[in-house]
Amino acid sequence: MDTLTLVIVIVVAAIVVVGGGAGLVVSGRRRKAALPKPAAPQAPVEQAPAREPEPEPQVGDEAAPPKEEPRRTVEEVELPGEPEPAAAPAEPEKPALEVPEPAAGRLVRLRSRLSRSQNTLGKGLLALLSRDHLDEDTWEEIEDTLLTADIGVQPTQELVERLRTRVKVLGTRTPDELRALLREELLTLIDPEMDRELRTARHAEADPSRPAVVMVVGVNGTGKTTTCGRIARVIVAEGRTVVLGAADTFRAAAADQLQTWGDRVGARTVRGPEGGDPASVAFDAVKEGIADGSDTVLVDTAGRLHTKTGLMDELGKVKRVVEKHGPVDEVLLVLDATTGQNGMVQARVFAEVVDITGIVLTKLDGTAKGGIVVAVQRELGVPVKLVGLGEGADDLAPFEPGAFVDALIGE
Repeated sequence: MDTLTLVIVIVVAAIVVVGGGAGLVVSGRRRKAALPKPAAPQAPVEQAPAREPEPEPQVGDEAAPPKEEPRRTVEEVELPGEPEPAAAPAEPEKPALEVPEPAAGRLVRLRSRLSRSQNTLGKGLLALLSRDHLDEDTWEEIEDTLLTADIGVQPTQELVERLRTRVKVLGTRTPDELRALLREELLTLIDPEMDRELRTARHAEADPSRPAVVMVVGVNGTGKTTTCGRIARVIVAEGRTVVLGAADTFRAAAADQLQTWGDRVGARTVRGPEGGDPASVAFDAVKEGIADGSDTVLVDTAGRLHTKTGLMDELGKVKRVVEKHGPVDEVLLVLDATTGQNGMVQARVFAEVVDITGIVLTKLDGTAKGGIVVAVQRELGVPVKLVGLGEGADDLAPFEPGAFVDALIGE
């Protein structure tokens, strides 16, 4: 090997030795930098107590040692008895039956209510007739008073003429004489001779199995269903039994309302589906009355607008269907006394469709137009048989002409 080659080998070896030492130095520094700093001392953490191993699940009493129990023979074992019958469900309590007031004398009891609202007619006439000089102006006032009370034109003219004649003949007019004179003339105008009997008795002679049939008709808003329930109370108060027929199938809750009235006095109510055929319900009610041996069947019809021809024709159909059992004994027209002459229009139309046998005037205590009693009787030729004088259940009274006139003119 020559000198140049030897020198090159020595230089290379020196470079290798120097490079390796530098690498060791750098590696040493990096290892020192990577060492973490010692952490600050911390409070010792309490360790949770070790959980005891859960016991292995057992299998009922089989895992326990058997227990000694007394054994019974077959003869000692009691056999189960027959099961007790289930108790019957309790029936709902029926409302206590009410005892309606006797119908006789009701109008006398209610006369004070009537007199309070009729002062315009009775006391007004007495005041005018008591004037010292009865000139034409006074007689015109008397006539206006009568017309205002809805007596009607023709009855008013007749009454004024009779009063003129009798006052002229009487001469001296004391208050008692005038009151007696006015009472007599008003009583004549109301016609006490008209038959006001309410035919609700069973047909004992002609057909003992057939009850009396009463139809109640009228327009909407007159309190017809309420009046029908009150009539049932009048019938019960007279000692008769009654079946109610809820033939008003068009007005919501009309049948419920009528049944409530019937339940209060122990009267059965025959009803049909809402919107059903009213003639069918009326027919079934009469059939039920015959089967039960009732004295009276009271049929509440739907309120009819007297301007609706189709509805009025249907009312006639109800009457014809009911008459398949026999003739209808009463057709009572319910009129609101406060409607005045409009009630007269209703009365005429109803009289054309069904034969009205009597009038029921409601709300007579709330109006001074008591003269409608005269007007409606004159128009239809049928009597007022019942009058309503309040809101109570027994405030429907048989019409008594004498008591009515006494209420008009006062004591």
